[in-house]
Amino acid sequence: MSPTPTRAGSAQSDQLEATAAKRQVSDPFFGYLSRVGRGIANFKLTPINRRRWDNFKSNRRGYWSLILFGTLFILSLFAEFIANDKPIMVRYKGEILFPVFVDYPESKFGGFLAVTDYKDPQNIGEIESNGWMLWPPIRYSYSTINRDYPRRKAADGTCLGFPAPPPWATKLPDCEAPPDQIARYKTWGNTNWLGIDDQGRDVVARVIYGFRISVLFGLILTIIASTIGIIAGAVQGYFGGVVDLFMQRFLEIWTSIPTLFVLLIISSLFIPGFWTLLCILLLFEWVGLVGVVRAEFLRGRNLEYVRAARALGLSNASIMFKHLLPNAMVATMTFLPFQFSGAIGSLTALDFLGLGLPPGSPSLGELLLQGKKHLEAPWLGVSGFVVIAMTLSLLIFIGEAARDALDPRKTFR
Repeated sequence: MSPTPTRAGSAQSDQLEATAAKRQVSDPFFGYLSRVGRGIANFKLTPINRRRWDNFKSNRRGYWSLILFGTLFILSLFAEFIANDKPIMVRYKGEILFPVFVDYPESKFGGFLAVTDYKDPQNIGEIESNGWMLWPPIRYSYSTINRDYPRRKAADGTCLGFPAPPPWATKLPDCEAPPDQIARYKTWGNTNWLGIDDQGRDVVARVIYGFRISVLFGLILTIIASTIGIIAGAVQGYFGGVVDLFMQRFLEIWTSIPTLFVLLIISSLFIPGFWTLLCILLLFEWVGLVGVVRAEFLRGRNLEYVRAARALGLSNASIMFKHLLPNAMVATMTFLPFQFSGAIGSLTALDFLGLGLPPGSPSLGELLLQGKKHLEAPWLGVSGFVVIAMTLSLLIFIGEAARDALDPRKTFR
């Protein structure tokens, strides 16, 4: 190979690097993106973490549970594109609209209401006569009432109301209804695959949105509570003495407060909401990891490397969070999936007792409550139970795999 192309290629590479460096200086955002890109490109697991990841993958049940749970959670984040009573995209008189992002007034389609009802027959006819609509696979949101449902005719000739079974689970004929209503009900995307609840809402849509809000609630609660618990346990275990004694007595008093009574009192004063429940449960959930972190810091604070760090003049915060905490996190990480599942179970239980999210919110616990009230509609309770049981089981399997992966006896064998 001739040396000339090599020198030319090297010169061109140097020129590109110089240009990128100049642009990085003149454009801070470009410089930040460049650093992030280099960090992702150069990211490599350390040998010990690689061994832990291999141990985690060797547990096939936990590994596939992580993939399945992650896939379901990511899909639920885009629930508006899966189950929604608004089209994803509309072409009307040559204009492209995105109702999934923007609430267009009905005056845009010749009406007079402030917000367009895209399932209204007049709006459907107006839009389809001047364009088209691209719908999600399920044309219901969690609060959409199915007004096109023709109801089922019982053996005595009466038309049954809500809750209504899925079409594949009943042989009862439909009641008489206008042909256009029947046509809309049988349109692709309007089928209630898991039936209708006692308010006329699609169960599949409520399950999807309920799963998302349960996982987000559990994730946020676990992250914040674990952060507070880790900091409290680190301070308590590292300093010991009077600090440890005082915090231990405080935790004994704090954990003796009945959480359910506090929720009852607050529910009588305020309307429970997502953030209200999160703050209330956070007051009591953070103590879960304090004991584990405290024990790890008590064990490690007198080890040789900690004494050496003190002798070198490192601050207490640096020793705690740069040297002791990484060693304590091995034991702490094994508890996080179980904390996560406990947070989801707490929200479900509160919703089932009527102390959770406001009425109308998509909730798996509220679906279980409907199943308890309507024993003649088993699809309500079964749907909620299957989703909750599957979610908690996946998290338990992930936690067991993480526990085995972080076990030193398996990591260093």
